[in-house]
Amino acid sequence: MKTHKNLIEKVAGFENLNRAYLKARKGKGRSDEALRFGYNLETELLRMQRELLGGAFCTGKYRNFTVFEPKMRMISALPFRDRVVHHAICAIIEPIFERKFIQGSYACRMGKGTHKAVGKLKAFISSAGVACNPAGAAGGQALRARQGSSSGGCGAKSPYVLKCDIRKYFASVDHGVMKGLLRKKIGCRALLAALDNIIDSFPQGIPIGNLTSQLFANIYLTELDHHITGTLRQRRYLRYMDDFVLVSCSKKGLHEAKRDISAFLGKKLRLALHGTKAVAFPSACGTPFLGYVVRATHITPKRRTVMRFVQGAKAKIRGYDGGRLPFSKLLESFNSWEAYLSHSRSFLLRQSICANNFRNVM
Repeated sequence: MKTHKNLIEKVAGFENLNRAYLKARKGKGRSDEALRFGYNLETELLRMQRELLGGAFCTGKYRNFTVFEPKMRMISALPFRDRVVHHAICAIIEPIFERKFIQGSYACRMGKGTHKAVGKLKAFISSAGVACNPAGAAGGQALRARQGSSSGGCGAKSPYVLKCDIRKYFASVDHGVMKGLLRKKIGCRALLAALDNIIDSFPQGIPIGNLTSQLFANIYLTELDHHITGTLRQRRYLRYMDDFVLVSCSKKGLHEAKRDISAFLGKKLRLALHGTKAVAFPSACGTPFLGYVVRATHITPKRRTVMRFVQGAKAKIRGYDGGRLPFSKLLESFNSWEAYLSHSRSFLLRQSICANNFRNVM
């Protein structure tokens, strides 16, 4: 297998480091760290270059904090200069690993994202509905009509979906396995030393918050992607980080695939499926995925997401009424919500929310 060597010179190239600085400061340009770094930019970049080329780079200290949306997570943030290094590294190694990623991997990749993943799942369920129905195309159309009914058509004959996620994924990534996967493609010792330093800077797993963690997470599960699409020959498969979905005519086949996937994860990647979140069910019941509920005929907002928005919006309106929140921030929140709803069937829902909750604001 071909490995790429002499990469550290590309990572530490002054132009690459400068581009990395410009990317790292987006959204952070007014922070004290970014301002101090930018004030002595040339000196900082040259020092960073010497550290990388001389093997003296050492990861800084993490700052940990908790976020609660969409669920409680601990975020681990590094100093600004580390974020510059991570951008510089990813700019060089991401294209190398991108060639190995499958089309059905949608997280943290150019031209992919949540909305395309949701749309692809809808297409999978729709096409499987036709393929699985013995009545042919006409029967498939009838099936999709039943799935599009207001009742959801949960009892109708339909394809099955196996929806899984991995238990405590980021915290469970094995350092030794991760280093081995990087070495399959990278043969530059100096760069591997820097990557090892980043991996070992966190006591267990990989931290949520690092740019490199997003890339590492995709590299790690690419092994699973190729096993499912190659060895198991599952054509209707897609993954968004550690959430993944298989669509098939056979419920029994999906249960067999689940057992195989569980064994593969444990043996090869030292991971485990989430015990209560790895289930197979009829697609007509609706598949909750990435904040939406997906059916063959349409996509709707997830009930919990709607409730969370309503509660949060009410709190922000109170903040605006009390003078604690500027109108621009309130408008930003509503625009974000409008963008989310625009990818789903939600006209009546929007009318209902506005009529019942925000009549005095709209």
